[in-house]
Amino acid sequence: MKWSQTLIPTLKEVPVDAEVPSHRLMVRAGMIRKLISGVYCYLPLGVRVLQRATAVVREEMNRAGAQEVLLPALQPLSLWRESGRDKVMAEVFYQFTDRRQKELVLGPTHEEVITDLVKTGVSSYRHLPLVLYQIQTKFRDEPRPRSGVIRSCEFIMKDGYSFHANVESLQRTYRTMHDAYHRVFERCGVQVVACEADTGAMGGRLSHEFMAPSPSGEDTIVRCSVCRYAANRDAAACVSSVKAPVAPAAAEPVREVATPGVSTVEQVSRLLKVTPKQLVKTLIVEADGAPVAALVRGDHEVHLAKLARLLGVASVQLASAEVIQRLTGAPVGFAGPVGLSGVKIIADASVEGLIGVVTGANRADTHLVNVSIARDVRVDQVGDVRYVTGEDVCPSCRQPLRFEQAIEVGHIFQLGTRYSERLGLTVADETGRVMPVIMGCYGIGVNRIVASAIEQRHDEQGIIWPRALSPYDVLVAQVSAKPEAVALAGRLQQELEAAGYTVLWDDRDCSAGVKFNDADLIGIPVRIVIGDKGLSRGEVEVQPRGDREGRRAVPPDQVALEVKNALDRGAMAPVA
Repeated sequence: MKWSQTLIPTLKEVPVDAEVPSHRLMVRAGMIRKLISGVYCYLPLGVRVLQRATAVVREEMNRAGAQEVLLPALQPLSLWRESGRDKVMAEVFYQFTDRRQKELVLGPTHEEVITDLVKTGVSSYRHLPLVLYQIQTKFRDEPRPRSGVIRSCEFIMKDGYSFHANVESLQRTYRTMHDAYHRVFERCGVQVVACEADTGAMGGRLSHEFMAPSPSGEDTIVRCSVCRYAANRDAAACVSSVKAPVAPAAAEPVREVATPGVSTVEQVSRLLKVTPKQLVKTLIVEADGAPVAALVRGDHEVHLAKLARLLGVASVQLASAEVIQRLTGAPVGFAGPVGLSGVKIIADASVEGLIGVVTGANRADTHLVNVSIARDVRVDQVGDVRYVTGEDVCPSCRQPLRFEQAIEVGHIFQLGTRYSERLGLTVADETGRVMPVIMGCYGIGVNRIVASAIEQRHDEQGIIWPRALSPYDVLVAQVSAKPEAVALAGRLQQELEAAGYTVLWDDRDCSAGVKFNDADLIGIPVRIVIGDKGLSRGEVEVQPRGDREGRRAVPPDQVALEVKNALDRGAMAPVA
């Protein structure tokens, strides 16, 4: 393909609304253009990269034994009501009513649709296991689209689903998909960490996220500095290495102190001259409509998802100011566990046994000091209900943890029977007994593969593509206007394409500097330069992108071999 005959509108200027490197470089390299917030047009280079990423995903899914289907983007809202997820997903639905007054949504995901489909074609355990997948556009009304295609309202996703007669079969497929995901990301040149994860709105008991470490990531992952433990911060177990200090007056009775207009941890700590570790916060929440009080140290945060899992409910919401006033008799900021009644009290494990701490007094402008949790508080249940901190240690080997930002590029779930039970997907087992089908779910963000590769592989000049994703394998930069240079460029393009490489020939009538800058920007793995000096010596220059020291001058008849060697060496720059 000649550059002059394709649409590659590169930009020198950095887009003002681009927040992260992948967004900036995709726009500057002429891969994407924004239509509206969270919605992008893909130009020819962008489409070629998406196609290459999709091809890798498809090959590995087929290799893992999955079969491809294509499900509709339009979905009846009634299916979501049947599964019970209509309210959970309401905020991200693009929802409308058609001319026949049927309520529809644009699919944000396809668990309900695939379950309904399989219900019509599978009736016996002999049809199982079954693994289906699709590569489809998804739609989510994101409240804050950002970071270019990392979080957009319309995106391409591979979602796979497996169906099983027993848990052992699900676990085998889960391991198969886990391995397939690693192959996908390795082939795409994206470094990932497989992390324990929260199942969230998807449900199920076990899930793993595949996280691409990047300073631009929206997620925080927690990794052990010694062993292989890794988890999303939302799922990381809390094992504290530090005990909260005991106040000098630990044995004294509880005493009220006036704290007029002082309600936050920071304000109370300053006023009473204690550290946040010596405070216990009482957070009033509602779990399936029932009030619950969660206790954590003042330097910790309550994790609502963990609290929901401990209580065995679908979700937990913060209680309103009116509910807090009714339960505690005090405004927000003064709730405390001492004497609190009519509510279940859950204490984080780090709170259990604390003495001499400060709590709210369930009275406006008042706190309690010298509180002993075991002596003064009725605790109904103890568990891990907080976010992990830097003071926690690895739950596997008790060594220090480190925190990293990362981009979620894949997520796999053991769903169990959540969807099959609600949507009536059952099979008869070998005894004729009817049982719900056990399911797994496996998602990959195709756009996020592309963005993550750029986040991890770029320099100040532009993108450094791994070959598997690059829009072309080779760029022929013809910087001489002589007829013999034109002829040589055309000949090299034909020879390289005959050898199986994809080639972009920069034949534009512009300066060498412009061509070299654009070549660095779009990041094609190998560049061949045809210039006047080289022509006079009977040579062309072959240079791998990102390897300044790898430049070599070779005769034209050795170009194909040198290109092969450069691509085989994988002459890529290190992860950014």
